[in-house]
Amino acid sequence: MAMRTALTSLPARLRAPAPPAATGGRRLLSDGKGRVLSEEERAKESIYIQKMERERQEKLKKRLEQEKADSDKAKPADADKKAEGST
Repeated sequence: MAMRTALTSLPARLRAPAPPAATGGRRLLSDGKGRVLSEEERAKESIYIQKMERERQEKLKKRLEQEKADSDKAKPADADKKAEGST
């Protein structure tokens, strides 16, 4: 019990720092206006995001084309099997 009292009575600056998740993951502000990134950093970040989105869309498009090609290959084979079984 004494240990618990001793730990809770320590000033906040002497206790272990809280993990980022406990503080809400807030980032420190770089200037008084509340901006974290500079104009140049923000531009680079937006270009990077656009590039990643473009690559993601291209991969999705290729995957859809591949699936369509695979399904087109499977359909004629299924039609042949049905025709043979009905005769």
